[in-house]
Amino acid sequence: MRFFIEISYYGKNYHGWQIQENASTIQQEIDNALSLLLKQKIKTLGSGRTDTGVHAINQVAHFDYSKPIDSSFMYRVNSFLPKDISINSIENVKETVSARFDAISREYIYKIHSLKSPFLHDRSLFYPKKINIDLINEACNILKNHNDFKTFSKVKTDVKNYNCQISKAEIRKEDDNYYFTISSDRFLRGMVRAIMGTMIQINEEKISVDSLNDIILKKDRKFAGPSVPPHGLYLSKVLYDKEIYI
Repeated sequence: MRFFIEISYYGKNYHGWQIQENASTIQQEIDNALSLLLKQKIKTLGSGRTDTGVHAINQVAHFDYSKPIDSSFMYRVNSFLPKDISINSIENVKETVSARFDAISREYIYKIHSLKSPFLHDRSLFYPKKINIDLINEACNILKNHNDFKTFSKVKTDVKNYNCQISKAEIRKEDDNYYFTISSDRFLRGMVRAIMGTMIQINEEKISVDSLNDIILKKDRKFAGPSVPPHGLYLSKVLYDKEIYI
């Protein structure tokens, strides 16, 4: 039987999602807790990798187990997980479904606060300058006209396909906080942080909106803005076809 789990985590203390040698990761903590409770080796597969220091409101992963799992299991496994990781739901899905390959959309949010706060310093980017929302949203609309985002990808990766279908990109303000939201069928490594860094340079008029088309078409990371820090980034949503659930 195959199960989907929805997970939230505060990524500061981890070297990203994916298991690595000699490093603490979210996937490792979850696999260890599941293996301990189910008394067999459990290996999860996530919807995607989040980098060191990146958070998740709603990460999704799947694992296989031969017996039914009831709703009380979620509370038991959470008692074995660190305080900064929680499993929010467990659902039975069709055995051929993959959390990674069957996701139809992923959404990230990058959080910015304009007033200094001791409660937000490691959960949001402190940026005291005025943000021109209309200007950034104009640039966001340009993103939707492109498919190849090699310009915003980390350089040292084994990726050969840089195509992504961005369905949403916008920034909005709530009180003294800003939220940059972007949705796509897939994301490249470092892509959201590089786009957000480029948007900040557009806000500061170091890059013009008119030049963004050319920057994307150059397919060269050096022409985009610097990556923003990871602590403001959240994987917020992963969507699947409803027919996958049993």
